[in-house]
Amino acid sequence: MNVQPRLVFMGSPDFSVPSLRVLAEHYPVVGLVTQPDREAGRGRKLVSPPVKRLALHLGLPLIQPERLRAAEAMEQLRRWSPDLIVVAAFGQILRQEVLDLPRYGCVNIHASLLPRWRGAAPINAAILAGDAETGITIMKMDAGVDSGAMLAQRGIPIAPEDTAGTMFEKLAQLGADLLIETLPAYLSGKIQPQAQDDSRVTYAPMLKKEDGWLDFTRPAEELARRVRAFNPWPGAFFEWEGGLLKVRRARVSDEKSPGAGSRLTVEGRPAIGTSDGILILEEIQPAGKNPMPGKAFLAGARQW
Repeated sequence: MNVQPRLVFMGSPDFSVPSLRVLAEHYPVVGLVTQPDREAGRGRKLVSPPVKRLALHLGLPLIQPERLRAAEAMEQLRRWSPDLIVVAAFGQILRQEVLDLPRYGCVNIHASLLPRWRGAAPINAAILAGDAETGITIMKMDAGVDSGAMLAQRGIPIAPEDTAGTMFEKLAQLGADLLIETLPAYLSGKIQPQAQDDSRVTYAPMLKKEDGWLDFTRPAEELARRVRAFNPWPGAFFEWEGGLLKVRRARVSDEKSPGAGSRLTVEGRPAIGTSDGILILEEIQPAGKNPMPGKAFLAGARQW
């Protein structure tokens, strides 16, 4: 009789949800580990991770340790006795005792074509760098950061209008699809993990709020990518009338710039000169207000 392997899933944000859903349809998921509920919004109400909400809907047992190294968390993992741990945007580093616990090890769904863009923010990094494509890598985890041997990869193009938000959704589904295609062959021994080429490694560090600052001494093409790469978070912004003006959508005009930081109107929209070209602000969000088209902003602005 073919006995299905026992799986534990580790994940937290929306990116993890499609993978948990498809795993629960095909395998016995005996437990879930996710981040603790966090305060969010103006009311500072406790909000559960998206994966937790799905797990409760599916009736899966779960734990939410502040640190996976906590004794009670490790005890629960051992009680679940997983044959395989699947990780998707969990948000904590797995120590060696966790990596060694399942007989099939720990498998990670990473949102880049490794070894390019190891690290916490691979989707943003790919857009910011102007990459033509990105994708998903299924890998067997080791003690390093996204340095484990690869089981499968699949790429998709980055469209000119794609933001980090739209790529996040595409890659979340691609990760689930590739995972469920890869696991049967991996579990049966038909896939042999392939080492990454360390000479081609690039890194995508965790994002900080200040990464969204628009420096108009940079070229317009680079700034337009920054707007897309940091939508929805941390957003791209610059100082305007004592506050921050967030740029949600922008495009490049090849007209000659009148000077870095100079404000002008192009095609009825607010625009700013850069070191090379002009950045046209298609959609913006003044502090404390809802997003609006650039044309609407100009109509209401006292000065630009």
